[in-house]
Amino acid sequence: MEDLLKLENQICFPAYAFSRNLTNLYRPLLAQLDITYPQYLVLMVLWEHQEQTVNQLCEKLYLDTGTLTPLLKRLEQKGLLNRTRSKQDERVVMISLTAPGRQLKGKAKHIPMELVKCANVSTDELQQLKALLNKVLTR
Repeated sequence: MEDLLKLENQICFPAYAFSRNLTNLYRPLLAQLDITYPQYLVLMVLWEHQEQTVNQLCEKLYLDTGTLTPLLKRLEQKGLLNRTRSKQDERVVMISLTAPGRQLKGKAKHIPMELVKCANVSTDELQQLKALLNKVLTR
């Protein structure tokens, strides 16, 4: 029987190493925009949906509020988004982009293609990997 505790037999290790490497590829591209990778993820959701509650962002990004709230505060300090309490329910915090936050989308448009170039695999292979990862995440 194979030793289940060998590093080479783990699915978690290549997933972890891949995630770190991918994030490192993003780092210099996002540094030009003065944002981090987690901040980029928040902005992508808001570029698509305009306004979200903190809970909606948590669901979409697989983050808890303890992780997301400080990240949102930093983006607000940078002037990229607004956090406002819902008028219907003050417990709900609404997140929306400011004009500079919306404008940043234009400056970020080149990033996905830069990553595809760096990946050194075909677009089809990347789509297959993405589909498999999404399948695992949604189970």
